[in-house]
Amino acid sequence: MPEPDNSPYLIISSDCHAGLPTEEYRTYIESKYHPAFDDFLAEQAARVEAATKLGVRNPEFARHWFEEHEEGLRGGWDSAQRDKELDADGVTAEVIFPDADAVESTTAAPFGVGLTFSGGLDQELALVGARAHNRWLAELCAQSPERRRGVALVPITGDVDAAVAEIRRAKESGLGAVMIPAMWEDKAPYHDRRYDPVWAVCEELQMPVATHSGVAPRDEYGDHLGIYVSEVTWWPARPIWFLIWSGVFERFPGLKFGVTEAGCWWVPNLLWFMDRLFLGAHAAAKLTPFEEVKRPPSEYFDRNCFIGASNTKRRELAHRYEIGVDNMLWGNDFPHPEGTWPNTRKWLRTTFHDMPVDETRRMIGLAAAEVYGFDVAALQPVAERINLRPGDLGQTGDEAAGWAAAREVGRHWLTGHDFPVIGHGAALGGYRTEGVGSEVS
Repeated sequence: MPEPDNSPYLIISSDCHAGLPTEEYRTYIESKYHPAFDDFLAEQAARVEAATKLGVRNPEFARHWFEEHEEGLRGGWDSAQRDKELDADGVTAEVIFPDADAVESTTAAPFGVGLTFSGGLDQELALVGARAHNRWLAELCAQSPERRRGVALVPITGDVDAAVAEIRRAKESGLGAVMIPAMWEDKAPYHDRRYDPVWAVCEELQMPVATHSGVAPRDEYGDHLGIYVSEVTWWPARPIWFLIWSGVFERFPGLKFGVTEAGCWWVPNLLWFMDRLFLGAHAAAKLTPFEEVKRPPSEYFDRNCFIGASNTKRRELAHRYEIGVDNMLWGNDFPHPEGTWPNTRKWLRTTFHDMPVDETRRMIGLAAAEVYGFDVAALQPVAERINLRPGDLGQTGDEAAGWAAAREVGRHWLTGHDFPVIGHGAALGGYRTEGVGSEVS
């Protein structure tokens, strides 16, 4: 029997954040827009006050967070400190989204194009702010290029030709992906053919497209924070069914689209529901055939989509054979407090201790390397130096047997197995089956 593979893990965080202290973006903004930038800065304090009132910002938590992590938080914009924090956290490489400070928004990208990016912004200023952030981010990534993939901000809901030009410029500058608004608001939805030049250039340049959680119609929620947090992960996921059902992935088979920091607990039910419709479940019999799609939606999902699920939960990992192991990209969310930094090593052991080693390698690194185009060979010396191995996670190499039943069931509506119900086996994957009928269940 071969010895279990205990070589170091190559760990890639598919969800990290970086951004300058907002005022320092001024040198990246054309001078004619400086008056508008001054207005944006003046409004920043009011936004923090509004967030405190809504309950999004806890002042006491903020004080402790900044006092305890003052040095590490400088990694939000300081390259050397950033590499130091990644090493200590066990992370080999990272995908970088905007807004390093998720507590007081002191590193917000200009003109609202950070994590609250939406089609409701002033489209001219949005492009100015996006270009400023993208220019700076390219400089940050150039300081450790093998470890970083910067995500360019691109307001595609405005001038499409300008968006395409910015995508090309971002690629030439060294950035590796594109973040688009999660909400288009009063602009054209993403099924509109006006966006085809965007999808085409991203396919051509092999630039994955991603949304990120953060934006939601907060003006509808009043003071009820629970409504916001219940919906904020839905908005970045919504484009998936717009792109699948409108045939975008049929027209652009090489396009990659991902949803970041919105969890992945919702994926099994979404795929089950969409596949049933396409495959002719009883409830869909009265519908006209879906002419824009040629295959079950789950096939497009596997080929074209990925989920930057961030600090993946045990409940989500239990359903990875329905979600797709290669579709689940882990992230530590550095330097946000809701992530696993600076305790990622402990978190990985707690979460992955009974996961098969080969599947763990995919979910915490290799799948992200393929999506975002990291050079695995170039990263290997970094992984060796960081030296986080399966044994450090408590893995012995014998974990696969405990998940055999779940792996066999897979997507039960396609494999013909009964619906899997999580049992109480020693390894969270002890499944039992219960009949639920035979109608495209």
